[in-house]
Amino acid sequence: MKHYALAFATSIVALMSANGSALAQTAGGVIDVATIGEPPTLDPMASTADLVGIITQHIYETLYTFGADWTVTPLLAADMPTISEDGLTYTIPLRTGVTFHDGSEMTSADVVASLDRWMRIASRGKQTAEVIDGIAATDEATVTITLKSPYAPLLSLLSLNNAAAIIIPEENADQDPLESYVGTGPYRLEERVPDQYIQLVRFEDYASRDGEPNGYGGARLQHLDEIRFVPVPDPNTRIEGAVAGQFAYVDQLPVEAYDRIAGGATEPVVLAPFGWPVFVMNTQEGLNSDLRIRKAIQAALAPEDMMLAAFGSEDFFSIDGAWYPDSYAWHTEVATEPYKPMGDTETAMALLAEAGYDGSPLRILTSRQYEYHYKMAQVAQAYLEAAGFKVQMDVVEWATLTQNRADPALWDIYITHSPFLPEPSLMGIMSDSSPGWWATDAKHAAVEAFNAESDPAKRVELFADVQKVIYEEVPAYKVGNFNALAAQAPNLEGVAPAPWPYFWNAYLGDE
Repeated sequence: MKHYALAFATSIVALMSANGSALAQTAGGVIDVATIGEPPTLDPMASTADLVGIITQHIYETLYTFGADWTVTPLLAADMPTISEDGLTYTIPLRTGVTFHDGSEMTSADVVASLDRWMRIASRGKQTAEVIDGIAATDEATVTITLKSPYAPLLSLLSLNNAAAIIIPEENADQDPLESYVGTGPYRLEERVPDQYIQLVRFEDYASRDGEPNGYGGARLQHLDEIRFVPVPDPNTRIEGAVAGQFAYVDQLPVEAYDRIAGGATEPVVLAPFGWPVFVMNTQEGLNSDLRIRKAIQAALAPEDMMLAAFGSEDFFSIDGAWYPDSYAWHTEVATEPYKPMGDTETAMALLAEAGYDGSPLRILTSRQYEYHYKMAQVAQAYLEAAGFKVQMDVVEWATLTQNRADPALWDIYITHSPFLPEPSLMGIMSDSSPGWWATDAKHAAVEAFNAESDPAKRVELFADVQKVIYEEVPAYKVGNFNALAAQAPNLEGVAPAPWPYFWNAYLGDE
């Protein structure tokens, strides 16, 4: 049976979810978590980078989040909103007694100021601002959001942990960039030493929700004294650290390291299916402002060879042009004909000739911190050059990539990836202000109809129209589906497998 939201992926190792067994654990301990590099910011409103969301979700919280079945569940909100019959008014009750890291108590004034900042700064906030008529504090514990038109993705957009609608103190909401890293989360920032570690310590006055842990929602229990996120940009160094047991958790390992990890001091964790790698096109300026060039790229690329180079074994990937795999209700094969497993060089050459391509370099922005990004880029370069492109590979640190992609003068394609998101409107390309800057009448017509519909079955049908426009206008190229590999120490327990790993509810058991 298909579902509208994928349950948390299963793992190869038997990871204990944070349930009653974890509740009985004694607090204490420090863990080191190896990440793919240094985050470009600790302001999750200002970045869509998964790395930023992974770290900062421990510091800041949102009104809503996603439960274990990927449905929206309250976090700082006391309950689900009351929605008017016309779908235009959302009345959100707030939890009381929630304390910020600076000791102040959260009120509706903080929420209104935070959401105003989100709409001004975050790509997903700007996307949402287009349909918001106003946000007001009804009283100290109630906020009302009024819409210009019905907008089905609102709660999902308020729930995501990147370009996130975090709640911060009202007096900090004017900061841009954010200078005071004060949230309501279970851990607070103690120290950041760039390129060495980000140290989070238990927030003693944290107000957890009652009940059981539930994915990113429910109770958030602070068993650990301290979490240190350690940037380890080189994938081989992450592998060796995992094999040696240097870290309690190692994120984003090359999948070909599975056997080595399985024979080492930590245990492999596989999330399957995890998500999709994507080549994002700069539609605003440069070569890819010409649709014919983008279509030539679409024709030239050979996803089967790209995925094979990136992941090695079909155990870790599948070739699939649909933006969602067939285990999702959002799955549709509509308009996927241009997706050719081994590419179509002749069609690409014809499109280049039609566009009058003058030999200008096609600049691909990528990083080796996600090694599979780089391997896909290498294969893509060969196929693009066979079609007649001159290709320039710009290989930078991931933090630099996330900064450079904000400047349309610096790139034509950048390579990224995403977990399969429970709501398609969370996809970066759905926002006009997301790097790539895809904004056309055809997009707006399809996306607005999709977002305005509240009936789940009708939304599934309307997503087919969205996918059709994506294939027709090529703002991005989905390469395929892939699984992800991480590693976890045997004595680290209470960690539920998740695309953005989190460590509240985690605890250290016996060696």
